[in-house]
Amino acid sequence: MDEKGKYLYGIVSSDKKLFCTPSGLPAKPIPGKTTANEGVYTIPYKDISAVVSNAEPVDYLHLLKDALAERLISHQRVIEEIMKDFKVAVIPVQLGTFANNKNEVDCILANAYHMAKGIFKKIPNLIEIDVAITWNDFTSILKEIGERNKIKAFKESLLNRSKDITPNDQLKIGLMVKNALDEKKEIYIKGIIDSLKPISQDMKSHQLMDDKMILNAAFLINNAESEYFYQTIDKLNIEFGEKLDFRCVGPLPPYSFYTLGVKKMDFKKLDWARKKIGLNNIATKDEVKRARRVSARSVHPDKNLDIPDTGTEFDETTRACKILVDYCQACDQSGSEGTYFFGEEEFEKNTILVDVRG
Repeated sequence: MDEKGKYLYGIVSSDKKLFCTPSGLPAKPIPGKTTANEGVYTIPYKDISAVVSNAEPVDYLHLLKDALAERLISHQRVIEEIMKDFKVAVIPVQLGTFANNKNEVDCILANAYHMAKGIFKKIPNLIEIDVAITWNDFTSILKEIGERNKIKAFKESLLNRSKDITPNDQLKIGLMVKNALDEKKEIYIKGIIDSLKPISQDMKSHQLMDDKMILNAAFLINNAESEYFYQTIDKLNIEFGEKLDFRCVGPLPPYSFYTLGVKKMDFKKLDWARKKIGLNNIATKDEVKRARRVSARSVHPDKNLDIPDTGTEFDETTRACKILVDYCQACDQSGSEGTYFFGEEEFEKNTILVDVRG
């Protein structure tokens, strides 16, 4: 049995054994060569497969920024090259996902199977295109906003005052400029989205990196529409008089829409949660729902105004309920028929939850 740790990149809609070179660039399978000698390879399950490489687990939460960025690039490169060179649909797995061994990969695939099959039905011809839009000349935009009548009049009134300008005055000017900038952004964003949405199957907004950025979004596009999508971006660039800088990245797998997350359960936490909610070692789905509802109501701060520290108790109960929900979902993925077992022996069969993080 192969007990080496496995790093997961994604799940592909194929049960064929695909192999990649150690650099991460796909290569044709080498007959007679074992997967242990390959950099990246697949582990099949029914008619899907996990794309993995042998690796010891690393705590991604505590990696330095540069090291994390390097691993992200490598992670995405493997997924995108697999998709491009082997012409298969890929559902990405969240960055930093490890399995202890092949058996655990098999368990992840089994739990993800029905979910993955449903996603593959949706995405056979879909790609993601990421669009980041910034002000082309941010200084000029700020100067233009500063010349608006209301802001200009307020600045002039301050200059005409005999007393010095106070920090509150400066704060007010800054707020006026920010509000005006936000209004301008909203007008531009509406025009852009109104043009791109009809071409897109879906759209996800991401966090803006700084004040210069007005839109950071992912668009789910039918591959046949990608050329028209880029043509529309070019037209928008002309329409806005090159005041904006459009940057597109794609085609990509559907990172923002269908990335899979793998959560591993902890028996001690589950046992604590079960006792916190007041459940026995065996419970039906209805009993779990009822216990969660009763427990949350009994410690809700709004319903227990005379009892001190109900906020902490409510937070703990909420955390316990979340642990139980995750475990019950993992049981359902493992084939539970509505009855949940919370003993340690049964727990070992239901330790992994796979869900969509996109």
